[in-house]
Amino acid sequence: MKMLEILSKEMETEAISTRKMLSRIPDDKYDWQPHPKSMTIERLSNHIAELPNWVEMVLNTDALDFNDNPYIPTTFNKTSEILDFFEENLHKGIAALNNASEDQLKDFWALKQGDHIIQRTTKLDFIRIVFGQIVHHRAQMGVFLRLLDVPIPGPYGPSADEHEQM
Repeated sequence: MKMLEILSKEMETEAISTRKMLSRIPDDKYDWQPHPKSMTIERLSNHIAELPNWVEMVLNTDALDFNDNPYIPTTFNKTSEILDFFEENLHKGIAALNNASEDQLKDFWALKQGDHIIQRTTKLDFIRIVFGQIVHHRAQMGVFLRLLDVPIPGPYGPSADEHEQM
């Protein structure tokens, strides 16, 4: 199996858990945050939903410079909108993987702010970082939802909430 196939399969598999987690967000909790230094649920869910599209950006550019492209977060605040946004970005990410060449994965990509390079690595390694960010932020969302007493789904098997229902 080629690396692009492996990445595409992993992205589709992880999307199942991400979709389940995002679907649990109550529409009336998007302004909630567990601590002043934490993101709101709106900000966190939007970031989770936008990350799959970073795969397309990484494959089709050499860098992201925040000086030239200031980060402007999306502001969806309904679960149905977040899920639609996630599906749109997931489709773009998977399509980019399906249309890429294995050689593209060897090229370097940089995340920077003007002359300051935040990170520079191969496109393959940065795509893996994007996948890790999705899992990391999905876990944060699980903590947020647990603090709100919202039953959380298990990512790779039943959660404690789902186990109780069995």
